Amino acid sequence: MIRDYNASCREMLVEVPLLDLKSEYKKLRMELLAAVDEVLTSMQLFLGPNVQALEHEWAEYCGTAHAIGVGSGTDALHLILRACNIGPGDEVITVSWTFFATIEAIIHAGATPVLVDIDPATYCLDPSKLEAAITPRTKAIIPVHIFGHPADMDPINEIAKAHGLLVIEDACQAHGAMYKGKRAGSLGDAAAFSFYLSKNLGGYGEGGIITTTSEQIAEQVTLLRNHGHESKYAHKIVGYNARLDEIQAAMLRVKLQYLEEWNEARRQHAALYNSLLADAPVVTPAEADYARHVYHVYTIRTREREKLIRRFASEGIAYALHYQAPPHTQEACREWNLCDCSLPETERASGETIQLPMFPGMTDEQIGFVAGAVREALG
Repeated sequence: MIRDYNASCREMLVEVPLLDLKSEYKKLRMELLAAVDEVLTSMQLFLGPNVQALEHEWAEYCGTAHAIGVGSGTDALHLILRACNIGPGDEVITVSWTFFATIEAIIHAGATPVLVDIDPATYCLDPSKLEAAITPRTKAIIPVHIFGHPADMDPINEIAKAHGLLVIEDACQAHGAMYKGKRAGSLGDAAAFSFYLSKNLGGYGEGGIITTTSEQIAEQVTLLRNHGHESKYAHKIVGYNARLDEIQAAMLRVKLQYLEEWNEARRQHAALYNSLLADAPVVTPAEADYARHVYHVYTIRTREREKLIRRFASEGIAYALHYQAPPHTQEACREWNLCDCSLPETERASGETIQLPMFPGMTDEQIGFVAGAVREALG
């Protein structure tokens, strides 16, 4: 089957992109343009009916009491920390197997990031590493639902409860992911989502949203995102300009209708990849028995990554190397001495993982072509 896929793709001179937003837009173009036209015709551009409707729809989807639209996933994390009064002198435990913004948000809040290692199977925070990282200064834990796979939340929440800590989900890559039947975003005290263009639910620019069941967190975040504005001409606190744009909200509402369909397509694509790579010398993504993985990206692992990179370049196959330089190794974090952390699993993963093309509109032929290239490159 792989040879058939390879032959048909070579005949068509197919190049396989990492994701394909153009074809997605082509399918949704009329719906999206109608949504934008409605916003511009009404000229209700500031925290208008689409932001309010998206907040209601996203809270209902995630199973939370509140959702508050903000300017980005980074804003979402930062505002949650600020709303929870986490700042200078406080410590927040998280991982370094994540996009830089997770740690950046902690630093912007004035707190100190404390890093623990990951489970090498799921790439999520390893709960067994938490107890040793907790100090009297610890105020919160930020588990990252990485690549669309939820962290193991029950032991994380149990440890947090025992020590009086908040749990803030970084769900920026986990739209629709599930843990024991509950959606990401409803598993802690609050959660941050990103609507960056590449996400399972992405806008056409920047955007984010916060979910929580806490009235207090929701109230504070709502103030913080809009300059602390309580009523006309009245500012209760010093806040930020971190509002979700009305046009982005309108387009996200169109796309939200397709999220479950697209997530199921991603899962089917992952299943085909898994089947075609079953006897290849790579480690395919794990899906824990408690999880519903939504495959924001499809990550494989090999000690011969350079062979794959060369083969993909010659075949016109796009790829990514997420976290080949994890945040704790970055110059920007030297002031916080993060480079001194012992994170062996994180550092091993940074040298061995590679992300293959993954998007809802992929064809079986494209998946077969990529899988065939992997097998042939690694012998």
